[in-house]
Amino acid sequence: MGAGVIISYDGTANDDDALALGKLLAGNDAELALAYVRHARELDSKREELAQHDAERRLEHGAALLGAPNIPRHVVLGSSTGTGLEDLAKAEAAALIVFGSDYRTPPGHAEPPNSAQQLLEIGAIGIAVAAAGLRANRDAKIQTIAALSAGGDETAQQTAEALAGKLGARVVAADGADADLIIVGPRPGEPRGRIELSGAVRTMLDASRGSVLVVPSGKPLRL
Repeated sequence: MGAGVIISYDGTANDDDALALGKLLAGNDAELALAYVRHARELDSKREELAQHDAERRLEHGAALLGAPNIPRHVVLGSSTGTGLEDLAKAEAAALIVFGSDYRTPPGHAEPPNSAQQLLEIGAIGIAVAAAGLRANRDAKIQTIAALSAGGDETAQQTAEALAGKLGARVVAADGADADLIIVGPRPGEPRGRIELSGAVRTMLDASRGSVLVVPSGKPLRL
């Protein structure tokens, strides 16, 4: 069986935040995997060996930070980070891909990097984005979860309730701008399994503090 949660990891500080969030969400090393996307093979065999070694070293470092040296690690070839991770998630039957925030994000806020933004626009898998600086809080826990959605889609609320039950957290009001985790549903009318955020939800996220998890229409996340 594949991992339920894939963490996008390249060794940068904000991807250390992704490690922290992935660990909090999964609660079990067996459900986690790390992935690094390379965009092309090197034509020269020596350079290819060095590039592959560098990718593997980054993932090994991430596994060490997680305290899980035997965690599955994937070096993926893809034309873009987003498509490479989406292909891996499909192959592994993963429920979720976790990213760190964009490097310019203020501490406490979550802002999808370009690779995550691509999947939010065209993808069909759950996407989580760690709040910037989460790595610095070694005692971090997900104690409060808020569900944001526009219209009648219940996916975000169902996901929030399922995760709260698993993690021992409590679901707070949808305007809980300082919840530890904000579950976001798609805009009304999206086909089942697709992600597209409404303008109102994006505005609320910009004012919120905490990590974010976006779920596709009609597909509540259960880890």
